[in-house]
Amino acid sequence: MDLSIVILNLNTKELLRDCLQSLCESELPKERFQVIVSDNGSTDGSVEMVRREFLGVEVLENGRNLGFAAGNNAALFKTVGRYVLFLNSDTRVPPPTLPAMVALMEENTNIGAATCLVKTRDERMDVNCHRGFPTPWTALTYFSGLYRFWPRSKLFGGYYQSYKDLDSLHEVDAVEGAFMIVRRRAAELAAISPGKWWDEDFFFFGEDLDFCYRLREKGWKIVYYPGVKIWHYKGATHGFNRQGVVEFPAEERRKLVESTTEAMRLFYKKHYQKKYPGLVTAMVLAGVKILASIRSLKGGI
Repeated sequence: MDLSIVILNLNTKELLRDCLQSLCESELPKERFQVIVSDNGSTDGSVEMVRREFLGVEVLENGRNLGFAAGNNAALFKTVGRYVLFLNSDTRVPPPTLPAMVALMEENTNIGAATCLVKTRDERMDVNCHRGFPTPWTALTYFSGLYRFWPRSKLFGGYYQSYKDLDSLHEVDAVEGAFMIVRRRAAELAAISPGKWWDEDFFFFGEDLDFCYRLREKGWKIVYYPGVKIWHYKGATHGFNRQGVVEFPAEERRKLVESTTEAMRLFYKKHYQKKYPGLVTAMVLAGVKILASIRSLKGGI
């Protein structure tokens, strides 16, 4: 088995159907990949739909919303492929994409994780598929808006690494969990513990940055390959879809808003706190606290 695909789902029944249908049309032979839906307690009939319409897809019922990291970890014991693709339910995968990404991993044994070009519904690039790590300086240039003035500058464009050639294969710091193909051997070496590739301290947001950071610490490359693409509906998996496809209850949305800034705090304390002076740490954590208050008042991300 070349590839195991893990799709985390929570109340995205129609989007999940489209995603699974796109995988059925893949040019990668069916015997070379498996699909596992890890369901975080859906109440919209998602599980029943999968079992009725996609007989070859395995379903894992988690019973409640475990979050992104724990929901993906829960499905790992079912995966058997040399590579594992973590895929959002609000995506569509064109037929050439899977075989191209598997071939990329096969031909480049130093790649730990990779992504393709990720496009939103309006055909724009989903910039989160091409990320830099949020160092204090990089975060400052992003949240202050400075990166907008000099996006092609390495000094100011580090948050999305927009100074790199987006039409060519190259390394990046991190790719997003919406479409992340991971080499099993690399993930096991960088794992939090056996069977836990994702850090469950991150409930939602930030876990993909953390995963990539740990892979790079172990010497693996993270790669962006624009030769193939997927479409990502952006936000549907956490209730902030601007197309109005998915609406989460107010309490669930509040928890997700809080998790965005909590992820920033966790990532900084885990990877950067020991690398910067105490004054810098105090300023960063104060900034995160202010941002958390602003987002809480606005009720959005």
